[in-house]
Order: sequence, then C-alpha cells, then structure tokens
Amino acid sequence: MTTTAVTAGVRVTVITEYQPAYSSPLQEHFVFTYRIRIENNSENTVQLLRRQWFIFDTNATVREVEGEGVIGVQPVLEPGEVHEYISGCNLKTSIGKMMGTYLMERLIDGKQFHAEIPEFNLIVPYRLN
Repeated sequence: MTTTAVTAGVRVTVITEYQPAYSSPLQEHFVFTYRIRIENNSENTVQLLRRQWFIFDTNATVREVEGEGVIGVQPVLEPGEVHEYISGCNLKTSIGKMMGTYLMERLIDGKQFHAEIPEFNLIVPYRLN
C-alpha cells in the first residue's frame, strides 16, 4: 500500500510490507518494513532535523518515537532532490498503523516547519481476506 502527503512542497510517500520471515504470530510478534521517499518539490533547500512517529496496535497500545534525523542522518535536500530510506517496526497485533511528522528547516532563512508523514496501515496480508 502506498500513501502520500505534501507539506510546504515536501512530498512524503510511504510503502509498507509485512515481513513473515521475521514474524512469529503465535508469539504476538509481527514485523513490518516501510520505505520512505522524501521529495523536495519546493523552491528552497531544506534539511530534515527530527522525526516524530506514533505507532498504534489494535490492542490500544500507542508508542511514540522521537529523535534526530532518520537512520542516523539529517539529509539536506536541494529543490528537486529525493531522500529514500527503509526502516521497520514490530507490532503485537496483526493490524496497526503509523503516522508522524518530520521537523524540516528551510536553509535560506532558518524557518522550521513540520512535514506530515501520512497515516499508513500495517496489516498482515491474510487479515485482508
């Protein structure tokens, strides 16, 4: 499944995939990966400073993950540039979702803004039948 959001010219696209080889449903352990594509379609150079994620299980568990950069970097994106990375999360249920924001900064004037990470579902494929 693919979802996209655009904030101030920064387009964030997410593609998710269930990882059955790393999951153990009987132990309530479900692993998902997600590929993030961040496109700078604005007229300004921007830098990703921080991330904030909210991870929801269907058992009403909510986790917040917040910190500097993504996968150890704080990428600078010139107009038209793209940054991609892959990460993952584990859930205790077969259905969940994630959403969040990236704290971005326009380098020309230091103006900061939050780029939306669109809400996306994490669903074990057999739950869709």
